[in-house]
This record gives sequence, structure tokens and C-alpha cells, in this order.
Amino acid sequence: MADSTAQTPPSGGFDHGSLAAGSGRLKQRRAAEFRLKMYGIIAIGVAAAALVALLGSVVTQASKAVTEHYVVSEITIDPEVIGVTAETPTDEIARAQFGDLTEAMMEAQFPRATGRTAGRELGEIISGGASFELGDRIAAEPGLIGETMTFEFLASDTTDLYLKGEFGALRDAEASGLLTVFEGDDGDLRVSSSSNDFGAALRQVKQHLYEDADSLRTKAARQENAVRVYTERAEKADSEEDRQRQLEKAESARAKQQDLIDEAAALERRAAGASGAEKVDDENISIMIKAGGGWMRLTEVNRATAKAELLTQVSLPIENSDDWTLYTSELPEADRKVTDRQIAWIETLRDQGKIKETLNTRFFTAADSRAPELAGIRGALVGSLLTMLVTFSLAFPIGVLGAIYLEEFAPKNRFTNFIEVNINNLAAVPSIVFGLLGLAVFLNVFGVPRSAPLAGGIVLALMTLPTIIIAARAAIRAVPPSIRDAALGVGASNVQASFHHVLPLAMPGILTGTIIGMAQALGETAPLIMIGMVAFIVEVPGSITDSATVLPVQVFRWSDFPERAFEARTAAAICVLLVFLVLMNLIAIILRRRFERRW
Repeated sequence: MADSTAQTPPSGGFDHGSLAAGSGRLKQRRAAEFRLKMYGIIAIGVAAAALVALLGSVVTQASKAVTEHYVVSEITIDPEVIGVTAETPTDEIARAQFGDLTEAMMEAQFPRATGRTAGRELGEIISGGASFELGDRIAAEPGLIGETMTFEFLASDTTDLYLKGEFGALRDAEASGLLTVFEGDDGDLRVSSSSNDFGAALRQVKQHLYEDADSLRTKAARQENAVRVYTERAEKADSEEDRQRQLEKAESARAKQQDLIDEAAALERRAAGASGAEKVDDENISIMIKAGGGWMRLTEVNRATAKAELLTQVSLPIENSDDWTLYTSELPEADRKVTDRQIAWIETLRDQGKIKETLNTRFFTAADSRAPELAGIRGALVGSLLTMLVTFSLAFPIGVLGAIYLEEFAPKNRFTNFIEVNINNLAAVPSIVFGLLGLAVFLNVFGVPRSAPLAGGIVLALMTLPTIIIAARAAIRAVPPSIRDAALGVGASNVQASFHHVLPLAMPGILTGTIIGMAQALGETAPLIMIGMVAFIVEVPGSITDSATVLPVQVFRWSDFPERAFEARTAAAICVLLVFLVLMNLIAIILRRRFERRW
């Protein structure tokens, strides 16, 4: 009877102490542990994927700034054009009219580039700074005046981006027929092929007609909304005059809608037609032919015939030639910065072997510039180094001494508690507040030079001080009390015990915290913008009082420039900044592992 009573389960019908219950709870704990591990793995995976995507995007964009292009050409240094001779002083030679000489050299290669628009486009093939580099070369070697030399002219950002495929690439279309080209009575070129070689290009042109028709129908749909709004306003009008005005607006919108629909329908009928010549404008694809030693662009196309205009010099007439190539570019001329004429000139130079691609060392050796192909980060790098030097020189000794005082000598009272609380609070203050402090106090009161590494270093030192003090106090506190007691026991003073015994043992932790704080300061932008280090500085600073900028601010400025070539240079500057930050954190890890002691 007693045995049966002992085996009776408690109220509720379940024995929590049974083997089955224990097994169930064990499974639940293991399932919860597995879920926790999975959550951690998923979180790490998401973070890693985001990091890879970010770095991949930045590195991919930065790779376009690794190289730069030059136009290599012979040029005669005509003293009559530049207005100087070999006996002219060097500084006057460097200021001579080498821009006119460069323009004359390009016009001699492409004599058809006549007129203001064509001349401007031709001048945009080469960087505006190339003539100054030519002047520096001649100033260094005056004996070259009157001679013919080979010089590497830096390509413009537009040319460089085109050669890197940023504006689309020319596609070699299949062409099997024989080409005939002659000049018509109206001055246009008549182009014909013995095969329907232009059929594929014609289909692409017609496809753009469909796209234009869709755009018109979208606009027509918007007019339907306008008709509804004006009609509703007419129904709610307070006077007959206002009602008639709203009805007239509704009728005008309805008429405009119908015009758009009719225009779209006409484009669709043209696109659906099996044949018929279509005009090719800058809103459509570009169709170009390379033949007769030059380039031409089609302005009207049919299956086997077309009209064209010359882009470069072409030997005419062309009769039944099989030496020709048909190119298309799906990106319309209106949607890219490089024109069809410039493409023809660039491709001509490339065919002549006058385009050279080299490693872009200028990015590290040049200072800032408004022209992206001339811009570099040397000035920002030197400015960052000088600013970090000032920051370290101020923050490290003050922070370490402050930490030693608070941890080793300061009495524990309300005043020191107040200081500790404020140090902890300062570590969480937004960085821009320190910039406002620097602007109001150091610049306006003490007259520290604006935009100088001295001002930036002082502001960043104030921002870094709390981090260094907190890290230094933690490192000092980690030193066992027995070290202090042993030093004091052999007769050392408190100062000797602190500086000769405790500080050397705490130095690895102090250096680690300092480097992490400096890495944070290196990436700051907002406080430096407040003190004027966002200014456009073209010279490399030579001292801490010279005007300068820093790498994060340089990235900020470049990211706001409209030129597309600055995108790659911005990404490259970000990569350089990331390398510095990674190196600084790596140094902190090495110091920690090298000097760390386990007590």
C-alpha cells in the first residue's frame, strides 16, 4: 500500500522528478542553446555580409582610380607661339602660352575640328593641367625650345572615364556587305551596303521609339489626373467665373492629353513598320562607321542605306569596300558626357598607339585640385599627420598624467567624484561640440590660425582626452597592489612607485587605449569642419600653422563634387583612410599581446 502511494504522481497528473520529465527539460535546454547559437551565427553572418558588400563596393569603385591615361604625341616647341626663347628666365618660360601650343598640336591631328563647339570638345580630350606640366618640363630644359619632342599629355577626366568603360562601350556590330560612301548634293554622306547590315541598328532605333511612346503615355496619364482635379475644382467653385476658368483648364489638359496619346500612337506605328528610314538623334543610340581611314556617324538609317556626317577625316568616295566596321553605342549621346565626335577622336588616337595607361602615382604625390584627373591626397595626408602629431603631443601626456593623479594621488571626495563623472560624460559628447568649442575659444579668443593642423590637433586632443584617461586608469588599476606595496616597502616614494613601477607595467594598456582614441580622432570630420579645415587647399602644408585639410574632410569634399571622376578618387581616399585605421588598430593589438602580463 505504501509502495503504490509513493508511485502516485502529484496533483496535475505529471511527475517533474521522473526520467521522462528530466529528458524533456534537457531537450528544451538543448533546443534553446541551439537557437541561441543560430541567432549568433546569423547575426555574425549578416554583419559579415554587410561588411563585404560595403568594402566590395568601395574597393570596386576605387579600382578605377588606380590607373590614369595619357595622350602621347610629338609636339614642336615653337618659340613664336609661346613667345619665349632658351635665354628667357626660367620663371617666365613656365608662364608662357603652352596652352596655345597644345591646342595647335591637337588641331593639327584633327583638322576637321573647326568651329567653337568642335574646338571646345577637342580641347576637352586633354587635361587643362597638361599644358602647365609641359611648361614645367620646358622650364627645366630650356634647350628643348625650337625642338620637336615626344610628350605625355595627361588625359582629361572625360577621356579617362571613357577609356575605362564608364560611358558605355562601342559594340562591334556584324557587317557582311560591301560599303559605298559618297557625298550627296546636299552635303550629307550617302551610305549603302550590299547587304542589310543596318537592319539590327534600325531595330534598336525603332525600339527607342516604343520607349518614347511609353514616356508620352505616362505624361498623358498625368494629364488625366489634372483633368480630374480641375473638374472637381469647377464643381466646388464659388462663382460662375471661377467655374468657367477651371473648366477651361480641364479642357486644355484634356486636349494636351489627347495630343500626347496621338503622338505616342504615331511613334508606335512608325516602330511597328517593317521598313522606312528613321532619323538618329542624340536621344537615340549612336551608330558609327569606321572606314576610309576615319569615322562617320549615321544620322538617318534604313536596312541597307543611311545618311551620315563626318567625325574625322575620311578618304572619299568609298566604293564596294569590305574594309569597314559598324559600331553602336546603346547609351545615347545626350546621356553621357563624352560626345560621338570625342569618341571618334579618342579611338583614332588609340588606333595610332597614342593612348598610354600608367599607374596613378599622382594620386599620392599631388595635392587637391578642382580637376579630378589632377587631384591627389598628398596635402590631406600631410595635414592628417601634422594634426595627429599635435593631438598625440597634447592628449597623451595630459591624459596619462591625469589618470595617474586620479588613480594614485587624488583623495576620494566629492570633488574627485565630480571630475570622474564629467570625464565619463565628456567621452559621450558629440564631436561637433568640440568643434564649436574650438571655433569659439581657440580661434576667436586665442587667435589660433584657422584651418591649421594646430587648431585641429587641439580640438581633437580635447575630444580624445576622456578616452585616454579612462583607458589609462583601467590599465593602472589592473596592476596588482603588491607592486606598489613592494616598491614602498623598499623605501620608494609614492611618485617613484607610480612612475618607476606601476606606469611601466600599465603602459601596454595605456598605449592600446591611446591608439584606439587616436584612430577615432583620425576619422573625425565634423569638429574639423567647424574650425575651417574644409577649405580648398592646393598647397602641401609645411608646418602645424599652415592652412591644411585632413583625409576625412578631403573625402567629404570630394563626395560633394559633381564631376563623376571624383567618385573613384573618393573611394580610393576612403580605402587609404581605412588602411590607416586598420594599421593603428593592428598596432594596438600587437602592443597588447606583446607586453600583456597575466597576474
